[in-house]
Amino acid sequence: MGSSSYDTSSRLLRATACNYSSAPVDAIFTQQKERKIHKDMDPKGITVRESRDSEAHPNVLPVILALDVTGSMGHIPHQLIKEGLPTLMGGLIQKGADVSLLFLGIGDHESDRAPLQVGQFESGDAELDLWLTRTYIEGNGGGNAGESYLLAWHFANNFVSTDAWEKRGQKPFLFTVGDEPNLKALPSSALSEIYGKSFESTSAAALLAAAQEKFRVYHLHVTHTHGAKRSLQGWKDALGENCIEVPDYREIPAVITKIVVAASAVNEPVADQPVKTPATPATPVAAPAKKTEEML
Repeated sequence: MGSSSYDTSSRLLRATACNYSSAPVDAIFTQQKERKIHKDMDPKGITVRESRDSEAHPNVLPVILALDVTGSMGHIPHQLIKEGLPTLMGGLIQKGADVSLLFLGIGDHESDRAPLQVGQFESGDAELDLWLTRTYIEGNGGGNAGESYLLAWHFANNFVSTDAWEKRGQKPFLFTVGDEPNLKALPSSALSEIYGKSFESTSAAALLAAAQEKFRVYHLHVTHTHGAKRSLQGWKDALGENCIEVPDYREIPAVITKIVVAASAVNEPVADQPVKTPATPATPVAAPAKKTEEML
């Protein structure tokens, strides 16, 4: 993360020059023509993603935004680049939140070529546009009743380091956005393929419990289809009040702004919003999934 800041005027000029408002997806998102993950967003070889304080951002608040880029949700990044991202960052800045934002692209580890894509923590308008438009909207997702939202938790648990948590005891925010159930487990074979290194198999329940120790974990469930509405209850069972139903995807920036502002006093360590957590102690991240364990 650098020392740049979000400039709404500069962003407006860029949006006009790049024709974000009406250009087709393939003209904005650079990887669509190549049909593959951008080399700088490939998880293979990643050691850490850091959000550090700086002179320009002395008490920065990290936010991870993991976007479902499968077929039914691929329009969300397009909406964000057109108007959602400046709405989100402008709203947070107006409320006094000094945010660094990291984009993740989430697919399906059972069927997709790029089930996890990873940006960098950034605060500047140019940098955030860059990482968002590098995202490959694969548009796939298998017919297996779920997507790999748990990869966001796995990545946060193993590859994210922030001054907010390590110096100030302030939990960063971790949002997943989607309309499907969560897949129940990550086998070691899939993790090895994604990261190019070995991890033991683990379950969604174990990953969530570990993530909740260091992050404020939320899921925004976009209920734009009957199928999405049917899968909402499973998320509520897992996250309680931290599962937010969003009938209109265009409201995602406003919902995130409201949550971040309500859940944290800016630049102060704060308590979490209520979250339904497992009654038993958190299972280590690398522990194999138990067959009898209740999963998402």
